[in-house]
Amino acid sequence: MKIYNTMTREKQELETLEPGVVRIYACGPTVYNFIHIGNARPLCVFDVLRRYLEWRGYDVRFVQNFTDIDDKIIRRANEEGTTYDVISERYIEEFWTDAKGLGVREATVHPRATDNMNEIIDIVKTLEEKGYAYRAANGDVYFRTRRDKEYGKLSHQPIDDLESGARIGIGEEKEDALDFALWKAAKPGEPYWASPWSEGRPGWHIECSAMARRYLGESIDIHCGGQDLIFPHHENEVAQSECCNGVPFARYWMHNGYINVDNKKMSKSLGNFFTVRDVAAEFGYEPIRYFLISSSYRSPINYNTEIIEQAKAALDRLYNCKNGLEFALTTAADGEADAAVVAFCEARRAQFIDAMDDDLNTADAIAALFELAKDCNRMIADGGATKGSVQHALTLFGELADVLGLLYSRVNDGDDDAEIEELIAARAAARAAKNWAESDRIRDELKARGIVVEDTAQGAKWHRA
Repeated sequence: MKIYNTMTREKQELETLEPGVVRIYACGPTVYNFIHIGNARPLCVFDVLRRYLEWRGYDVRFVQNFTDIDDKIIRRANEEGTTYDVISERYIEEFWTDAKGLGVREATVHPRATDNMNEIIDIVKTLEEKGYAYRAANGDVYFRTRRDKEYGKLSHQPIDDLESGARIGIGEEKEDALDFALWKAAKPGEPYWASPWSEGRPGWHIECSAMARRYLGESIDIHCGGQDLIFPHHENEVAQSECCNGVPFARYWMHNGYINVDNKKMSKSLGNFFTVRDVAAEFGYEPIRYFLISSSYRSPINYNTEIIEQAKAALDRLYNCKNGLEFALTTAADGEADAAVVAFCEARRAQFIDAMDDDLNTADAIAALFELAKDCNRMIADGGATKGSVQHALTLFGELADVLGLLYSRVNDGDDDAEIEELIAARAAARAAKNWAESDRIRDELKARGIVVEDTAQGAKWHRA
């Protein structure tokens, strides 16, 4: 598999630190509000990365954090007259509602910043001992950016360019405008933790360095996140981790592109800001996931209502194929898988792998899944397919869809399947007797219960809407 590495600006063959094992750290949400569709893109994209590597046989150790203490969380708590932990707990729960709705699997570990204070303090102490960090008079601790001669190597920005945009804010006591906070002394009324420098809390960047080291080691294979995190967040992670540990932090850096809304950058000020919850309420979660992975993860993508409708229509086609295969399995004659079926399945499997091995090209991987759907639909339409052939095709179709995290939301729960089958049989009997009124009545009853009936040459098949 080749991955585009932001650090080197080229595609590189994936070579892990430990054979057969992939250690991945993905930056998670700051939990002060519902996640928006921009937050959802890295969630879905890197969930696919994890699924694909596991499907190919890797032991994937996937860590995704929660930033549960931050200026925004404190501000939200003050606005509501409550505490930071009430806010963070609330929106962690809301995150799980959306993440599960999007079909995102839980990470191996979901650490929280507040559970890793000792690890954070240890790194800051080491940086201070090595001369990379200093305590300001007010109890803040800053990183000496110019001391790191490689600073800027991830974002590919010369130090002079960075200097031109750097400022020292009100209340900051930096030696240099480029320096960034490792530890922040608490202001009156703010939550705090004890440290050698002051009662305070960590800076944003240091928490990820600490959690990556604790749960994955001093060097990891892949670090990923949104394009907006390259600078300063990931740049600062590289600097503080490598200056502390003395070894390369991450071998590969993967960053997904931005989301625009109607060809404009999404922002609250423009009024084109959409939470996942709001979009899901209108269209469902799975079309959002399909939309987010249907293009190259590094390219910007444009969100609008028409595109989500197209995603729903595309999913309908895939579900129709899945339902057709499942129905064909109930009517097919016994027999082994036909050589021609095995051949087209292997061809589509290879097409899918080629796409995914090319820097997680989910667009072409989805195309391979649709080509497989065409092959399967043709096999069913031709008739005469054996159970072995149908099962072989259905198994591969399910595998590839699962790698992409698709076809998970329309699942029969089985609770009333027997009753529905009886209604289907009664409708068939009414049609055979040319009792069209009764046939239509049963169909309307099924429709009211969310059951879609399709009449085929092999008989009536059904699925839940």
